[in-house]
Parts: sequence; structure tokens; C-alpha cells
Amino acid sequence: MNQFRTTASVLEIKPLRYTPAGVPVTELVLGHESEVMEAGAMRRVQFSIAAVAMGDIGLLMAQTPLGALLNIEGFLAPVRKGASKLVLHIQQASRFYADDGPVTV
Repeated sequence: MNQFRTTASVLEIKPLRYTPAGVPVTELVLGHESEVMEAGAMRRVQFSIAAVAMGDIGLLMAQTPLGALLNIEGFLAPVRKGASKLVLHIQQASRFYADDGPVTV
């Protein structure tokens, strides 16, 4: 099963574009920082990952401001057939606002 779930902030966001078939696409770079327990010791985890949102989620993600905190669910896939570099395909996202609770998109 290919499922990926994380909390991340939006580091970069490209302008909304459309595929030749008319599907809206938003490309982002997400950043994650956390601490996890591994082998009895705390380990700091920090990474950035390329992400893409398509369809309705792509339209909604295009309106996400830089620095926004997101809970992301999706899957990992090669950027193109045969490539070793991966991209996160966002299937669901909850955006957190300072004054309100989460908003699921």
C-alpha cells in the first residue's frame, strides 16, 4: 500500500496551471520538521518534498499562502516513468489557521 501522511508547511508554490486535458494542477514544495523516538533516542527529522495537487484539490491548494501549515495525505510516485526522484501526490489536505480550527480541502 502506498500512503503518505505528514504535517508540513508550504515553502514554495507555483502558479496554477492546467494539463492539456484541462485538469487544474498546483505544484508545491513542502517542509517538515519533527522529533521522533528511534531505538530509544530522540531523533530530529527535517526534510522538504516536492508535491503536486490535481483537480479540485489543485484549485484549492493554489490559494494556499506560503508558510501555511497543512496536514497532508497522499501517495508517492516517480516524477516520470523510470525516474528515481519521487513527488508527493496530495489527495487530501487540512489547512490550519491561527484563529480557527482546521479546514479540510
